[in-house]
Amino acid sequence: MTDHIQTPAEDEHDSAYAGLLVNDAHWAFGTDFEDPLAGVDTTIPEGVDGPTLAVYALMLGDDALVMSHRVSEWTSRAPDLEDDIALSNISLDLLGQARLLLARAAKADGSVVPVLPEGSPAPPEDALAYFRESHAFRNVRLAELDNGDFAEATVRVLLFSVWRLAIWERLRESRDHVLAAVATKGVKELAYHRDYAARWFVTLARGTDESRARLVAALDLLWPLWPELFDTHPVEAAAAASGVGVDPAGVREAAEAVLDQVLAAADVPRSEAPRRAGVLGRTGRDGTHGEPLGRMLAEMQSVARAHPRGQW
Repeated sequence: MTDHIQTPAEDEHDSAYAGLLVNDAHWAFGTDFEDPLAGVDTTIPEGVDGPTLAVYALMLGDDALVMSHRVSEWTSRAPDLEDDIALSNISLDLLGQARLLLARAAKADGSVVPVLPEGSPAPPEDALAYFRESHAFRNVRLAELDNGDFAEATVRVLLFSVWRLAIWERLRESRDHVLAAVATKGVKELAYHRDYAARWFVTLARGTDESRARLVAALDLLWPLWPELFDTHPVEAAAAASGVGVDPAGVREAAEAVLDQVLAAADVPRSEAPRRAGVLGRTGRDGTHGEPLGRMLAEMQSVARAHPRGQW
């Protein structure tokens, strides 16, 4: 691992980054915590549309929240204790990112936060996680699919982290102090997620005939959703144009170069599975999702919805 040299962009946002690290408990999720963005400059940059910034932050936050939940389902089910801990840590990293991004969305435009019953103690980020319907989620569809076997988990984490890391490396330059700070911390986490999945990808590909067959099948299953990750939604285009976001189409070449290195090391060719179509041209970024997300949210949100005034 090479030493990290601080860039001018990172230095510019030192105060915001330091604010996010005042108390590591902020990366936990639950109730009765302080504002996760306390002490961070949440002023909307000049010339940036608040609602656009809010929806863009929701997109990034929903990707992390949904993917975190799927990875967390591997807790106590991984092949061995080391991987059980590794996958749990990946899930917690993403959950921490989600909390900050949903809090950022709420501060950029409070109208995105669902109206809760009077007396509910839920902070805005909890309200966004637990009280939105599936059509209000803006996550990519790759994150929401039901879990399969460990090979599928490996491929999904690899594709997701390679793509997200390519975006977040550029997001460190965001004009929005919060997004820049979250990305500065997040690139280190995502690099670990990518490397963990890449090592297992090569191990499974070069292991037994059974492990290789399962890996190739998982790649064929998930590959149809890979191109969707680089589609540019109008909100992403507007966020990129204003200097707060990243156009995903602009990182495709870099992301695919990294992925091709992993495929070459594993001696696995690219899948030829065709792209998965949207519904009337709409995909996850538009709020169009499959049944797996609805089932996941029904389980994830059940306690909060049953006891909206509950405290714990």
